[in-house]
Amino acid sequence: MSKLQQRMAEFGFESNDDYEYHLRCLMNSQFDGIKTINVEGHQGRRKTAFANALACAIDYPQQFYYDFTQKAEAEGKVIIPPSEDEDGISEAPISDFDHIMSEACAFSEGEPTVLILDQLHSADFKDHIRIYHFIKSCQWSYSDNTLRASNKNLLLLLISDEPLYHSLQKCSFRIWVNAVSLTPKEYSPSDFDLYDDAQAIMDTLANVFSYLTVAPTYSEYKNILHDIHINVHTEQQLIHSLYGWMEGIEQQQLYSKQLFPLLSQVIEQLQDYHGVDELVIES
Repeated sequence: MSKLQQRMAEFGFESNDDYEYHLRCLMNSQFDGIKTINVEGHQGRRKTAFANALACAIDYPQQFYYDFTQKAEAEGKVIIPPSEDEDGISEAPISDFDHIMSEACAFSEGEPTVLILDQLHSADFKDHIRIYHFIKSCQWSYSDNTLRASNKNLLLLLISDEPLYHSLQKCSFRIWVNAVSLTPKEYSPSDFDLYDDAQAIMDTLANVFSYLTVAPTYSEYKNILHDIHINVHTEQQLIHSLYGWMEGIEQQQLYSKQLFPLLSQVIEQLQDYHGVDELVIES
């Protein structure tokens, strides 16, 4: 497991997939605008979890987050009247989006800063265009104000459930975040502080994971093995533990006729492991 994987797991995003290479490609690119990641993946908030964990894992001291669905939620709320200067000229209040962008620009001038723009599919198309020009020029403009961001310190992450505006895609590095971990990991009993005689159980579990087309992360596997040693006595109980601890398992899959013999093999190995001939316990 890479250092980035370990750090991201500490901040709530555990995956067998390693994104260290992707980040290195972006940071070493020759693009002279704002370094930008286009976070793609299946619908859901796992992309958001990825972005937030990445921001924390790379130890950027300044982190900003904006969700474009907030704009829709704010519609219909009481709006503060625009302020007036000493000459009575009205000045429109700054939007939440412009406020976040302004703060990210300002802080990036002094230290590494991450800006996450989430649910971009809910943004007005004109905002897509504004973000594109910001990435290229490192300048953010609203009303009569123009702020500059540091292309050396600012990292921008864009999250959308729909394809980004073409120009935005062309000036960003795409990273695909799977709904579940797909990269299989070769674990051994020693990885979980177990003796070699637990290998037979892990071998039969590997057949179960293969049938389900899932690859457990370290913590998922650790929880499952703990249940197998302490709680599991029947196929039904094993089903509950698999579904309870692992992302990406379809509940109906666990009750297929083809899977049941594989579950039984795990139980048989477990009984051999504990030196028990047969256990009949109601689930």
